[in-house]
Amino acid sequence: MESLIAAVREQDEAARFLVWPGDFDLDRGDHAGEGHLASGAALERFAGDGAGGTYFFCGEGGEERPILHADSEGGAALVAAGLPELLRLLLVAPWWRDCRTFTEEDGRELAAEYLEDMPDPADQAYAPLVRN
Repeated sequence: MESLIAAVREQDEAARFLVWPGDFDLDRGDHAGEGHLASGAALERFAGDGAGGTYFFCGEGGEERPILHADSEGGAALVAAGLPELLRLLLVAPWWRDCRTFTEEDGRELAAEYLEDMPDPADQAYAPLVRN
């Protein structure tokens, strides 16, 4: 099975969509500080965002490992159970970083604000994957 990272790198349009509006760039993995998990498990940088945040795979294994996002201010959170889930999150709700309370109301407000700037993200997200 081909890796999802390799598949994204091969599809320029998909990679561009993930960079914007997803704010996920496979060419950015240069988090300013060294991080570690309290358990001692490994952290592997693999992508970043435009604000200086970094995505890390946690522990040993492949793309199915849990993913931690560390922001440039020192905050960190587990955001996905693996790369497929992270990519779904970025495609469906690229505004996820702005959700501070993760309430239904918070999500609706952020989605409406986001959709004002980008009216049909689903069409744009899946266009590179549709072959004629």
